[in-house]
Amino acid sequence: QVQLVESGGGLVQAGGSLRLSCAASGGTFSSYAMGWFRQAPGKERAYVAAISRSGGTTYYADSVKGRFTISRDNAKNTLYLQMNGLQPEDTDVYYCAAGQVTSIRYSSYGYWGQGTQVTVSS
Repeated sequence: QVQLVESGGGLVQAGGSLRLSCAASGGTFSSYAMGWFRQAPGKERAYVAAISRSGGTTYYADSVKGRFTISRDNAKNTLYLQMNGLQPEDTDVYYCAAGQVTSIRYSSYGYWGQGTQVTVSS
């Protein structure tokens, strides 16, 4: 089974950018659809973006469309989330997830990382 470790979070000013990475190990990365989710304290985990096994198909939540870009490098077993134009409402813990289908549904993913904190100051 695959293990996932996120990195790249931090503190950034509004309008700034961050790139999150999710390193996968212990499984065949290219056999998994991948997703990014985010969660604030006391709230449900929310879908951000998803990408198919090959990277040829991507989906985005309306709130991040045009600002965030999901991508993957199957040769490096790594998933990315480029976040531009960050706003204070993007402050959350961001999680990567692996599953069998490309989906916006939390329940479609069976493997999760530990999360990385993104904080956007105004």
